[in-house]
Amino acid sequence: MSGQCVYEGYSRKVELQVKRPLMPVQLSAEQVGLEMLCLCGQLDLLIRAQLQQFQEQLGQNCSPEESDTFQAQGAEILDQMLQCLEHLPKPMPQLEDYLDMVGLSAMFPRVEVFLIQGSPVDMLERPPMDEYFSHIAKLNQLLVLSQQLEEDARHLGSHKYIAHQLSVIYQVISSFRGIQALSEIKKDIEAKFKQMKQSLVAEEGSRQEPQLAAHYISCENPGVEANSSGAVIHSEDESGNENRQRSVRGKKRAREGSENVKRSHAKASRGSVSRAGSGRGKKRQVEAVTLFEVVTMGRSAMQAVVDDWIEAYMTDRDSSLLDLISFFIQCSGCKGVVTAEMCQSKEGSDVKSKMVEELDEEAGLQYKKFLAFPWILTVTWPMDIDSVEYPLIQSGPYGRWFHSEFCDFVSVLVSQCQYSVIFDSYLMNTLISLLTELSDSYVRAFRHTCTLAAVKLLSSLVGVALSLSVGVENSQKLYEVEKAKTTRQQSTPRLEKIKKKVTELQEKRVEMESMMDTIFKGVFLKRYRDVLPEIRSMCMEELAIWMKLYSTAFLNDSYLKYMGWMMHDKIPDVRLKCVLGLQGLYGDPLLLPKLDLFTSRFKDRMISMTLDKDNEVAVQTVKLLVLISKSCDDVLSPEDYKQLFQFVYSSQRPLAAPVGELLYTRLLNITAPASDTQDGVNERDTHKQQTIARLKALLHFYQELELHQHVVYLVDSLWDCGGALLKDWPTLTSILLQDPSGQKVYLTQAEQTVVVEILVASVRQASEGPALVGRSGSKKVMSARERKTQTDDCTKLTQHFFMVLPKLLSKFSRSWDMVASLMKIPQYFLPECPAAERTQVVSDLMAEMGTVVDLHLGPDVLEAAARTYHSLCEEKAAWHPMARAARDSLVQCWIDRLAALLGDSLKGDSFSADKEKTAEIVATLKKLGAFHNGHDLSRWNLFELLSPLLSVEGTQGGVPPQVLLEVLQCLCYSMLWSLNTSGETLTSREKALAQRVQLSMFCERSHRCLSHTNHSVREQAFLGVCDLLTAHSYQLNVWDPTSYGPLLYPPNPKLQRALLAFIYVHVFVGPDSVGHSSRVSEVSEVDKLEDLHKRRNLLAAYCKLIVHGVLEMSMAAGMFTYYMKYYNDFGDIIKETLYRTRQMDKIESARTLVLCLQQLFVRLKREQESGGRADPGVQTFTSIKELARRFSLTFGDPIKFRESVAMIHRNGIEFVFQGFAQTPDASAPPYLSYLTILSEFSSKLLKPDKKTVYSYLQKHTAEHIITFGEECWQPLIYYRASLLAIAEGEDALSYVSSDRRPYLPNRSPLYKQSSLIEGTALQIDHRIMSLLPPNNCIISTSRLFSGNKSPCPFSPVDSKGSKIQRLSFSPSSHTPEADPFVVPMEPPAKTLMSEVHSTSEEEDDDDDNVEIDLEV
Repeated sequence: MSGQCVYEGYSRKVELQVKRPLMPVQLSAEQVGLEMLCLCGQLDLLIRAQLQQFQEQLGQNCSPEESDTFQAQGAEILDQMLQCLEHLPKPMPQLEDYLDMVGLSAMFPRVEVFLIQGSPVDMLERPPMDEYFSHIAKLNQLLVLSQQLEEDARHLGSHKYIAHQLSVIYQVISSFRGIQALSEIKKDIEAKFKQMKQSLVAEEGSRQEPQLAAHYISCENPGVEANSSGAVIHSEDESGNENRQRSVRGKKRAREGSENVKRSHAKASRGSVSRAGSGRGKKRQVEAVTLFEVVTMGRSAMQAVVDDWIEAYMTDRDSSLLDLISFFIQCSGCKGVVTAEMCQSKEGSDVKSKMVEELDEEAGLQYKKFLAFPWILTVTWPMDIDSVEYPLIQSGPYGRWFHSEFCDFVSVLVSQCQYSVIFDSYLMNTLISLLTELSDSYVRAFRHTCTLAAVKLLSSLVGVALSLSVGVENSQKLYEVEKAKTTRQQSTPRLEKIKKKVTELQEKRVEMESMMDTIFKGVFLKRYRDVLPEIRSMCMEELAIWMKLYSTAFLNDSYLKYMGWMMHDKIPDVRLKCVLGLQGLYGDPLLLPKLDLFTSRFKDRMISMTLDKDNEVAVQTVKLLVLISKSCDDVLSPEDYKQLFQFVYSSQRPLAAPVGELLYTRLLNITAPASDTQDGVNERDTHKQQTIARLKALLHFYQELELHQHVVYLVDSLWDCGGALLKDWPTLTSILLQDPSGQKVYLTQAEQTVVVEILVASVRQASEGPALVGRSGSKKVMSARERKTQTDDCTKLTQHFFMVLPKLLSKFSRSWDMVASLMKIPQYFLPECPAAERTQVVSDLMAEMGTVVDLHLGPDVLEAAARTYHSLCEEKAAWHPMARAARDSLVQCWIDRLAALLGDSLKGDSFSADKEKTAEIVATLKKLGAFHNGHDLSRWNLFELLSPLLSVEGTQGGVPPQVLLEVLQCLCYSMLWSLNTSGETLTSREKALAQRVQLSMFCERSHRCLSHTNHSVREQAFLGVCDLLTAHSYQLNVWDPTSYGPLLYPPNPKLQRALLAFIYVHVFVGPDSVGHSSRVSEVSEVDKLEDLHKRRNLLAAYCKLIVHGVLEMSMAAGMFTYYMKYYNDFGDIIKETLYRTRQMDKIESARTLVLCLQQLFVRLKREQESGGRADPGVQTFTSIKELARRFSLTFGDPIKFRESVAMIHRNGIEFVFQGFAQTPDASAPPYLSYLTILSEFSSKLLKPDKKTVYSYLQKHTAEHIITFGEECWQPLIYYRASLLAIAEGEDALSYVSSDRRPYLPNRSPLYKQSSLIEGTALQIDHRIMSLLPPNNCIISTSRLFSGNKSPCPFSPVDSKGSKIQRLSFSPSSHTPEADPFVVPMEPPAKTLMSEVHSTSEEEDDDDDNVEIDLEV
């Protein structure tokens, strides 16, 4: 950093280069990277300190300001960064680019944002480097304290302060979390600290300094060293540590019971791990571990242990090999035992007879015997191993970590053995036999783990084979060189030696290929179609690696066919692995000749996979086809390209972007011919010609495809690859502005329209990014560089279009579709653009926009103009004063013109105007309505100007419908703005009263318009009333009571009924209405969809009145009646309304559903009684019952809606029986069949609530005589059965028609009589009929249910006799005044079954549950 020093008395300044070295020093790229890492760390800490200061300033209610220290130190660090970059080769990269290139921007995101923004900005997510320095500081503190403690314990004469030092270490250790080694040290300190401290207490009066006991000193050192090493090795996720240790403990127990654990093997393992520890620089003793535990120690320890295992294998290969076998068994999650018996020969029937895999259910064990020559291994494990998560499938980070470490172990094992024991014909044969047998097991854990090990083993062998092939090629080249020498220079022994080496390497390669072929045939061919998707996916992934790495052996049609077959797999991940593997193959040009047959055979399948239901598979398949297209020009046909190009309009951006790249490469990447001269004019002309050619190709593609009209989707798909073309706004606008009278007419009128749409879409894309309505998959958060690029693009387009847009609007002012698109461009202008300072440019733009608005009346142009003026009039824009002045001038002109026209046309209560004046009034009202929708025009008081038009009678001097339609819309906007600004405009009660008067007046006049002859006027009046009442309700809810606000205005009942009647007439139209005929042409289908969209808007507006509490919830009952009939058209709206009302009041919402069903039922009964012609609005009984079933499905949680469902049943029972008096002419209630509909809600009752509802039903039926032989009483029996059918999965119908007969020891004639009755067509419950007297089919309900009406003389744990007494039907037990809710009646099936058992069980605990009181 350079500083300046001013000496007093002198006018000259001396510049001091304090930070620069005297002699220039050249740093390497690595040194520059290290220096930049240090500087980024310093700057990040500085930014964090400044952000903390910002927080403190905000806490003190001060505006945050950067400190001088931060600015000075930050500038110094930035200067040092730039100096470091000077040491890099030329051209020197930008600082931001260098940080992105080396990854420092990801490590220090605050630094990246600071470099771009120039000020410190905090991050939404805490960067991972924040914890790094504190963690390193704690480790350093722990190391220093430990070293000091060790030094003091050994050399100091006094150990007086040892306990204090140990307590400090204890505090540091306690600050670490999830490190097992430190946790063990912490426990040791806790166990020994008290005794150690007591031993260091000096006796009173003693002059001898306290000394630490020798055994404490000896035990301190290993712990201290374990501190520093263990803290680094085991600092992993806490859950991973727990899982790993639990697994290790289980494997240790299994190992202790294993028969192949020998003393020599333990010694070998102990020595192996000890050497691994010594290789890491620690002279300490380590506990003996198994190979499985080595996997948990990381790759650095793994390599050392594998080397030691190889040494042990050379010494005692049987014990070491059994240790390796146990490793794979333990990795499968097996906690069993492995035993071995020697086998001298692979042949013989006795060996094959021992190859079994069986179960021992009595012992709870499984056995598997298999041949791993020279042993027959027996693995024993518990039967429930398949129900336990083995390591490979464990969730969380531990499962992923183990998968990686397990694969690394296999790779390290092969790589370390490739120069020694891998060719001894013993190790690999045994290992391949083991993995082949276990991968064929029916136990999932064995099959999955050993298949993974086998394919990873083959991948490692491929690496060995590749190295052998390289050795063979090098040796052959050396042999050719030696052979080419002259006779004198040749050395015959050297040639023989080289030839011998070539032969040896070739033999080893053949042996290696034989091993790979054995694994492929023994494992892959059996497992690539395994039932487990993970195994299939893993096989395909590794097969792609084999074919890419060792193409000479694997890349042929014999292996490629498996890849093609598995592209038809039903699991997306398997198909994805195939596609990703093929991408690696097609990406290598050297492998393409071997893929010709595969491409021709499976090309159709790859093209069809672009429509895969899994989005990731489809995206990767498209990328694969793009790769094939680039590498093989003649593979894809024009039809294939046409099918692929359709995906530029896909709703998934990751799918559309690769196709856009393919489209740009195939059609748009056109190079213009080189110019002879190099002057700037010709270069610009060449660039323009090239842009025109690309634009012509793009237009040809857009017009030829004729599938979609979504230009914005096309631009978004091409943005990543063709952004330079799409953002070349000067060239595009120059093409549009060229003189059509010239000799060259580049574009037709239709092409110009498309170019304008592309121009506007590119402007939107540059301003807002790739976020499009209807397209997903784009990045939600932009990086700092992307934000900077976006800002630069916005600046460029603002500066350019401020100059060019007025010319474009002037040229195309007569074309409404083009100006409608061009008028959208100012919405994307950058408010802080310097071009805004030029007032003449802004004035020209406003003038042209005003001219366009005066010329056009189309809704697209007016909407675009209103939105653009709204964007330009925002206060943050520098040009907003001029924009507001231009807008106000337009509106004032329209108001004056409208006032003059209405003054001539509106005379008293009549309206008279010719067609020309009427058209001018309509045009002015349309413009005012379009602007009033987004602009507050309250100061022009449109309500007073237009409200007299609603008072004109509709007879001879009535207002024309087109005028009335626009008036209603303008008045609605005026009232909405009045309500929206109530907090600012309502400063007195008089103003609030005036607002309510206006609201009342508008609602009353709109009420009259609901019966207007014009359909559009009726719809606008309805929507206006609904929107105003909804906005008024919202303002009442958010109104601040401390200030004036809108006054309450409840709609009158006539208006409420009129709104409901409007819904019936205009929304729920029948199939015979307009737009619903069976024969519709293509045009009428469009009209039908448009009509449906309008009706959906009408229904949604009415539903909002109910949801916002404007109308009573009962007003929704009539709408709910059409839920099933119009489910496809309005089902989502009605269902959402139902859920919203339920959130408001569950009970009232349920009461509304009951009212809906009862209205339909009563309407049906009246229609049946009248006997007249069926009304189209009357639904059948089956449809009402289905509607009730749909309503019942909306009650999800029975506990949550317990009261609501109980209320539905109570209301239904009262609806049927209330006010009914049994007479000879009316033996059954007229609405009794409603109980069948009500039974649809029985399944939503809890078990105790069913009993309560049953008792409530009994109360209403107690005094009636029920004749079971009559059909009219069947609904009651059906409803009873639905309440008593409490068994899981049993409904009322199955309960009534069930053929169950409980076994009774003494079959009396009474039981026989009941059996005869049970077989009749009535199908009455046998458990009731068994208690009827012979030859009597009529019984009083008061007697039938008297057992439940009697007082309960027993507790829930009474004996069997009490239960029989409880079910007694004696008339003497009838007590009418007893409370039916004391003890709910148990189901008869359960009670009768208790009679046949000699020992009675206790009653259900449900009798103790809380019951719902159904009484009003």
